[in-house]
Amino acid sequence: MIKDDNIKKGNKVKIDTVIKGLEKRGMKGYYAEDGEEALKMILEMMPEGSSVGRGGSATLNQIGVFEELHKRNYTCYEPHSETDPGRILAVRRAIFSADFMLTSANAITLDGEIVNIDGTGNRLAPIIYGPDKVIFIISAKKIAANVHAAIDRVKCDACPPNCIRLNKNTPCAITGKCGNCLSPGNTVCCNTNITRYNSIPDRIHVILVNEDLGF
Repeated sequence: MIKDDNIKKGNKVKIDTVIKGLEKRGMKGYYAEDGEEALKMILEMMPEGSSVGRGGSATLNQIGVFEELHKRNYTCYEPHSETDPGRILAVRRAIFSADFMLTSANAITLDGEIVNIDGTGNRLAPIIYGPDKVIFIISAKKIAANVHAAIDRVKCDACPPNCIRLNKNTPCAITGKCGNCLSPGNTVCCNTNITRYNSIPDRIHVILVNEDLGF
């Protein structure tokens, strides 16, 4: 939670700038005051009866979106809730035909470019192609000045806690600093994607939340 009102106001200014950047890149941006408002917006965007896939996301967990979806008439594809390797693969593939993909992002620039870095790419792939609509939920703290700063933000701020969460034996999990590691079974910085333009009308929607969420 952000307690300083001036920080909230500053975030609002940045979010307004990001929304303008998204619009010129063929994406739709929305402002949410907090996670509760973001959750309401998500539910309004997705009619009951829809199929919904998810990417791994602390932000989604914090706002409780899939807990709400399970109470309603939605078909949910959640690879991270599976334990059997065959089921994990099947659910990941099923997301490509889902009505919606829900995910966060590692960073977003003031000019509306969305930056993500993944290990297996199972989150990046359906963002790029597959589900009819993709909805990002992105905290204001993930806004960066440009792509270079966004990538630095991912490696310095997002990767260390994420690798700790996943019990990865990476340099960043030990020192807090990216070591550009090449470690089988540990390295999570394998695939980088920059969503700089959306060529399919009305496919990508971005909810920017003025609250400290995610990594």
